[in-house]
Amino acid sequence: MPKLNQINALVTGRKSDTEKTVTEIYKLLQKDGLFDGRNRTYKPHDEENGERLPAEAQRIQQKATDLIAQATAKWTELFDLTLTQDNANQSARADVTVDGKVILKDVPVTTLLFLEKQLNDVETFVSKLPTPDPSEEWEFDPNTDQLKTRPMTTMRTKKVPRNHVKAEATKEHPAQVEVYYEDIQVGTWTQILYTGRVSAQERNGMLQRVKKLKDAVKLAREQANLLDVQERKIGSEVFRFVFG
Repeated sequence: MPKLNQINALVTGRKSDTEKTVTEIYKLLQKDGLFDGRNRTYKPHDEENGERLPAEAQRIQQKATDLIAQATAKWTELFDLTLTQDNANQSARADVTVDGKVILKDVPVTTLLFLEKQLNDVETFVSKLPTPDPSEEWEFDPNTDQLKTRPMTTMRTKKVPRNHVKAEATKEHPAQVEVYYEDIQVGTWTQILYTGRVSAQERNGMLQRVKKLKDAVKLAREQANLLDVQERKIGSEVFRFVFG
């Protein structure tokens, strides 16, 4: 009794082989000249002195019934394998287990195959989650449900004009005064940064769990595909009805 994984491998190959064969037969069916033959002989009216011409013949190169038989044989094998596969897929199930714990119980093999492909997309999605600037120190703020930094203070300065007397006034000349600006601290900025990103630790944890689940689903699918299958047939009935 074959295993489901063996049937799966056969179906993949048979689909390609059947498509190729039937396509070639279909092309032959379009060539009318392959199916027609003739046999022509010549008889002169004057049996004694009349001109004798050789007979002409063209043999039939293809018979439609032969091509039907070839296509039917390929289709029948593929139909039977597919029925056997689909019938077994309804029974093939396995648990998805991660670190000894059953995460998903009694999952059909077709669903496991679906999950295996979808989890690749989930992994890509998680890998693109934005994380905060690692140069800052972040902490979780339960009041805003966000990550935030500790308060950071910076001084605000303002340029204030100052006068510098280069030369005092005299009777003959006014005082020589130079204006310059001095930075004076006038206040303090207090800044807290917030972010809606996820921490790098959270993202790495998600990625690790997705990869573990992917591996577990793959193992479960392989386990489900070890099911012994009962071979079933459908092709002969289909083509007996179609072609008589």
